[in-house]
Amino acid sequence: MTSHPPLLPDAITQRDALLIIDMQNDFMPGGALPVSGGPACLPTINRLTQYGFRAVIASQDWHPAQHCSFEEQGGPWPIHCLAGSFGAALVEGLNQQNITHIIRKGTALAADANSAFYDDHGTSTGLTALLRGLGITRVFLCGVALDVCVLATARHAVRDGFETYILRQASAGIGSLPASLHEERLILY
Repeated sequence: MTSHPPLLPDAITQRDALLIIDMQNDFMPGGALPVSGGPACLPTINRLTQYGFRAVIASQDWHPAQHCSFEEQGGPWPIHCLAGSFGAALVEGLNQQNITHIIRKGTALAADANSAFYDDHGTSTGLTALLRGLGITRVFLCGVALDVCVLATARHAVRDGFETYILRQASAGIGSLPASLHEERLILY
């Protein structure tokens, strides 16, 4: 019998938040921009939502039509996560009962936002202020895509002074993580 590593490095306190990144229909198989391992993350994420975090925060891509990230506008991605659409909704099967806040990103027509903290022009989503207002000092990130939006969010969390863990068991990517991560202050767990 093989043992699995614990989901978290130590006990959760009221100074901890779980950030669930972009677990949306368009990032699941059959969606506009699928991450193949996305559905496999759901059971682990759902277990994590029950661990007594001070806050459980889900991010959503929430794009207007003709968003700058879309291929038809010269961006790198197909049309995805249009505000209010089925594709932008949190995926069925995600335990939303313990989600305390939702942060919507990529809402400005001319700025992409991989990070749940800031868009590409540096405009805040309000996540840093929310976390500080709740007394959060440590964040645990999971979701999709590990090497894009989860990573961008983690980097901004570190930059804004939060002890930051990326939970690999609860994340899926479309590529690989950069080798330079060992030089950053975020922790892969």
